[in-house]
Amino acid sequence: MTFSLVARCAQTGMFGTAISSSSPAVSARCSYARAGVGAVSSQNITDPTLGPLCLDLMENGLSAAAAISNIQSTAAHLEYRQVLSVDKMGGTAIHSGTQSLGIWTQAEGLNVASGGNLLDNLQVPQAIVDAFESATGHIGDRLIRAMQAGLAAGGEAGPLHSAGMKIVDDVSWPIADLRCDWTEDCPIDNIAVAWDIYKPQLQAYVQRALDPSQAPSYGVPGDE
Repeated sequence: MTFSLVARCAQTGMFGTAISSSSPAVSARCSYARAGVGAVSSQNITDPTLGPLCLDLMENGLSAAAAISNIQSTAAHLEYRQVLSVDKMGGTAIHSGTQSLGIWTQAEGLNVASGGNLLDNLQVPQAIVDAFESATGHIGDRLIRAMQAGLAAGGEAGPLHSAGMKIVDDVSWPIADLRCDWTEDCPIDNIAVAWDIYKPQLQAYVQRALDPSQAPSYGVPGDE
């Protein structure tokens, strides 16, 4: 009921995740990223503890592959889980349990990994990886393009209702965390529109947190 990707920008070191599902609020349960460490998507009958656990393991020095291997040897019910990971060197690893739902598969490239379950077909994750690798610009633009490519390749077997995109950089909080928790329209389109609005303001929001005295105008009535 989900397809996603985790990715690293080789130029900036930013990490990002993007995800969509027929379930509500998928990004709230499945998407994890930590600046300077990596990004993780934990999906398919979701265990939300696996995302932070994988990030902790990578922060303590393990590669994405070693972190996934550790989880495979220690976590319970892994046959029901999909976990995607990318580390600070651009290495990737994926665990897809044998009890993943419906048509499920995965694909990996340098700095990007994609996986899904209850898919329309087996080509969706590879289309996502290919699109991320071929896209240019900000990692947010590339994440959106990759999700749109996954949707164009068939996406999920059923209708999509939620989506999200998360990006981390040098600070301890996500510099972008855009979500559509439920819609009868296309949630990926909704996230794309939100990104077009948010992207020009992204650095201003970071600056306001770091030093409000140097922040640009808020652009609201009464602001001078």
